[in-house]
Amino acid sequence: MATRTLDSSPSILPLYARAAAPLIPGASRLPFVPGGGGEIPEDELVLEGVRSDSDAVAAYARVCGFSLRDHLPPTYPHVLAFPLHMATMAGGGFPFGAVGLVHVENRIEQHRRIGLGEELTLVVRPTPLQPHRSGRTFSLITEASAGDELVWQSESTMLRRGPTPSEFAVSGAEPDKGRTQGDGEGGEDGSDEGAGLTPSATWRLGGDLGRRYAAVSGDRNPIHMHSLTAKPLGFPSAIAHGMWTKARCLAALESRLPDAFTVEVGFRKPIRLPGRVEFLSDSGSEEINFAVRDAKQQIPHLDGRTGK
Repeated sequence: MATRTLDSSPSILPLYARAAAPLIPGASRLPFVPGGGGEIPEDELVLEGVRSDSDAVAAYARVCGFSLRDHLPPTYPHVLAFPLHMATMAGGGFPFGAVGLVHVENRIEQHRRIGLGEELTLVVRPTPLQPHRSGRTFSLITEASAGDELVWQSESTMLRRGPTPSEFAVSGAEPDKGRTQGDGEGGEDGSDEGAGLTPSATWRLGGDLGRRYAAVSGDRNPIHMHSLTAKPLGFPSAIAHGMWTKARCLAALESRLPDAFTVEVGFRKPIRLPGRVEFLSDSGSEEINFAVRDAKQQIPHLDGRTGK
């Protein structure tokens, strides 16, 4: 695996331009544009000396519903690492563009709380492509360390829609039968893992939620920004970020979360904006199951669980 240490956090807007470039016919033939097909490169990006800005963390906390504390919200390291995610997927050797990928699952393991302003080293690397019944998946592995101590890590699983490649069928590989088929960005699953959970809150989501979350997270995918930019990509309106939905759930559970825990979610049907959703959870102590459903039609949007 090739490791590259960056001097500074990459600028997001140029990365989005490169990530979207494969949508232009013929652009993928350019060596600096992703989308040429093939396998995912074995590259690893490292960024040292990363510190969170207290004003930026406070703005993020307000949008997601977290209390203001002297440590980072458990989803905030994802925001710090997001430019590295985009840089990984915007490289010329990446087989497809990031715009159009579906975030289907996310797992976070917080080994301890991270102090506000604590210096971190971030490492991001992709995993190889795997077969999935709706195409192929890969994951972005993120690790955050304070000195030699691993304090936080995550795995974001992304779906590239399309036919399962024939070589997987020939090799006898079993397609991924994970619990989700799509996510906050456009999938669905017929099962209901939220059955038996108790509704505890209703959230009214404004049409500008995607833009507000983009301002504090850097994730300016056009499907979240406005109906005018979402419609060309197949959505009738802007949709909520999957990671906002996960963050909002953890904010609702904040008083019940220990210093160290694991939380995994499967993203289901997208939340159209504006919208109204219900948050559901159980009364478990060591393990908490939770879900987000459409408040009227009970369409599943997210299923999750926490544990040690």
